[in-house]
Amino acid sequence: MKRAGNLIHKIADSDNLRLAFYKARKGKDAKQEIIEYSNNLDENLLSLQSQILSANVRVGNYHFFTIYDPKERQICAASFSERVLHHAIMNVCHPVFEQQQIFDSYATRINKGTYAALHRAEYFQNKYQWFLKLDIRKYFGSIDHNILFILLQQKFKDHQLLQIFKQIIGSYETEQNKGLPIGNLTSQYFANYYLSFADRFIKQELKIPAYVRYMDDMVLWSNSKDHLLKAGKVTTMFLSEKLALKLKTYDLNINTHGITFLGYRIFKDKIRLSARSKKRFITKTKQYENKLKNNEWTQNEYQKHILPLLAYTNYAETKGLRENLFY
Repeated sequence: MKRAGNLIHKIADSDNLRLAFYKARKGKDAKQEIIEYSNNLDENLLSLQSQILSANVRVGNYHFFTIYDPKERQICAASFSERVLHHAIMNVCHPVFEQQQIFDSYATRINKGTYAALHRAEYFQNKYQWFLKLDIRKYFGSIDHNILFILLQQKFKDHQLLQIFKQIIGSYETEQNKGLPIGNLTSQYFANYYLSFADRFIKQELKIPAYVRYMDDMVLWSNSKDHLLKAGKVTTMFLSEKLALKLKTYDLNINTHGITFLGYRIFKDKIRLSARSKKRFITKTKQYENKLKNNEWTQNEYQKHILPLLAYTNYAETKGLRENLFY
């Protein structure tokens, strides 16, 4: 495998750092931290450039908060200067990470978002009789730092860049040498890269005819129940032995029963909202309506929140549900 090199100066390039700044601040111009960074932009970017070239970056200044939608998760928000660093790295390294991905891995990839993954899963659900759904237990919190760094060394050869990767990885732990912070751009890339080795094992070694992965949600399809059962057992061993990951109890079923994937229920001839997504939609809709009625939100603020929610439900058969809520 040819490793990518000569990247550090591209990352530290002034134009790349300025682009990273604009990406990091997008939609957040009013925040005080960003205003202060912008007021001394040239000085801050020169400082970041020096950190990158010396392979001694300032990382780990995190702000933690918990979200409960759709499930409880601790989000780790990096400081703005770190977010600029993350964008600067991935502006240059994105193509290298992209080379490792198979066609049917999704998330953190251009034109490979939720709906692309859902469309592909719908196609396979109609084509094959059986599916096997795999879900990794506490994925981000379980990623092994040492294994991840070894895998990164297989793809990158810049010593300085690898040292920066090591510092970013080591800036956060759920337990000793484990875990990536949910919320960081680099975490998304590292997590997607980490499981790309499982993707290749499933497709190339196990010869699974149809497979989709959206971050740590993995689905395999086949017309042979036994083929999938064996694949599940072997994949469990691979994930444990090679990547130090544990699976939840996996779901092996016939396609007519439908599969829960990315908040939807995909059947052979239709898509519905999952039970949790339906409950979430009803709850959120009522919350937004109340904020509008109580003058907590303007009409524009209401539309800003309700339109993405409606777009999410439009992909499924929800006409009756929407009519009951809005008419």
